[in-house]
Amino acid sequence: MASAAPEAPAQEQEQKSTRERADDAAERAEDEHIAQAPGDAERIRRAGAAARRKFTRLSPHATDWVGKWQPWLSRSPLGTDLIVWWWYESELRRRLGDRTYQDHFARLLAQASPRDCAALSLGCTRRTDRSCRGPETCALDPDLSAERLRHRTGPVPGACDSFCDFDGVALHIDFTSDDRHRAVVMRDQERGGRMSLWVNGVPAAHGASLDWGGYWLDDRHYVIQAEGPDGHPEQALAMGTLCCAIMSLVIHDAELAETRVLVPEPTELWNYPQVRRHGDTLHVYADPEAAEAGRPDRVLPVAPPPD
Repeated sequence: MASAAPEAPAQEQEQKSTRERADDAAERAEDEHIAQAPGDAERIRRAGAAARRKFTRLSPHATDWVGKWQPWLSRSPLGTDLIVWWWYESELRRRLGDRTYQDHFARLLAQASPRDCAALSLGCTRRTDRSCRGPETCALDPDLSAERLRHRTGPVPGACDSFCDFDGVALHIDFTSDDRHRAVVMRDQERGGRMSLWVNGVPAAHGASLDWGGYWLDDRHYVIQAEGPDGHPEQALAMGTLCCAIMSLVIHDAELAETRVLVPEPTELWNYPQVRRHGDTLHVYADPEAAEAGRPDRVLPVAPPPD
């Protein structure tokens, strides 16, 4: 009997190895099934379904966070889809490629509510470095009869209006005060890790090197800084995300789905360009000091919204 004791660890190791080989074989079969899908839409569906099956097999301890948001997620199937595509990012990128993953994830975010984003455990307006600490309040329905604040900081019914993540995907999400529009700035792995912009799920300012995040000037115009022209006489290396002294500026009109990329002229010293709305015009300033003094470099008309 004594000689049988040392065999137990060996048997356990053999059983573990057998399970691992079975898991590897199942993973390869899943990869082949996804790769053979007729078209991107079916590949996305199959890859998402495989990730969701893994998600449903997680232990209750691993899904404690999801449990706190269950009252909301039970009403929002999209919220669960976002969690699956967020938690299994590496696997989904491997199976679909960076571009397909990013475009699909951006399309999901284009339909998301602030509560869906809060349930992802992203940083928020209250604390960018940690997830929501008040799901019992933020998961509640907002009071639609009350005036919506320009900037919402939780805990508040309906959740904050801005969310971010500094690792992995690296993204920044900003909602308008009425939650009708959302801007997503996300690291683009196919562009060397540069940031790309989607507004309501549509790529904007394609090719521009963008800052980490921007802001909604109002419930219509999203503003974000971009790398300025190399040929500008005052261009130089500088501190900051873009590492340049002279910036360009991107203004996206969410009502018209139109983007303007403003590049400074040699005489325009846009060190930290700002935009202010005055009635039916947008005033572009070189920096906060110029904005404070009321010295715009450009005045742009605001087109009437579509009927």
